[in-house]
Amino acid sequence: MRRPALTVLTLAAATSAFVGLGAIAAPMASADTIITATYPVSGSTHLKAPNATVPLGPGSLSSTVDLNTGAVTAATLTLPPATGAFKVLGFIPVSATTTLSPVGTASGKVSLAANTVSVTTQANMRITSLKVAGLPIPVGSSCQTSTPITFTVNSQPGFNVLNGGVVAGTYTIPQFSHCGFATLMINLTLPGSGNTISLTLGKATL
Repeated sequence: MRRPALTVLTLAAATSAFVGLGAIAAPMASADTIITATYPVSGSTHLKAPNATVPLGPGSLSSTVDLNTGAVTAATLTLPPATGAFKVLGFIPVSATTTLSPVGTASGKVSLAANTVSVTTQANMRITSLKVAGLPIPVGSSCQTSTPITFTVNSQPGFNVLNGGVVAGTYTIPQFSHCGFATLMINLTLPGSGNTISLTLGKATL
């Protein structure tokens, strides 16, 4: 199945956007040691309402962390737009292309000792193109979620702050607005809770 409605996050943010994993296993930090690391990222998200799994990436994650406190001070997730197909009412083919626009900055914690991370970020999901039964449906330039999506992701077993691993979480897609005549159809198709996101981070580069 091709990719439907996510380019996170900033999924997780959006992830994005989301993982302050810059806390690389280095010598213990002295006063205010701030480092930035970049990770290659790929993954997928499952959209519960249309029952569609969407491949994400490849992209990159740049994150900045205070090694003394483990606090995430900045995180930016870059993923290409995701386009894919699913069905409305079980038989009407729909394809959509979306992007995520980060809102504010990510916040979270990294633990060097435990090799764990937990980060939360917000982003608006914008639909840039839509086709129903192969026919383009105008959505305008402001078709997006009426409120930002909140993504929270946590490291999974086997994660390592130097070599990467899997981070995952769940999120809710709010109602959409400013999508013209397509607003009702979109809101019957995509919004809802129980959506999941899983991102695999590769080895960090300082």
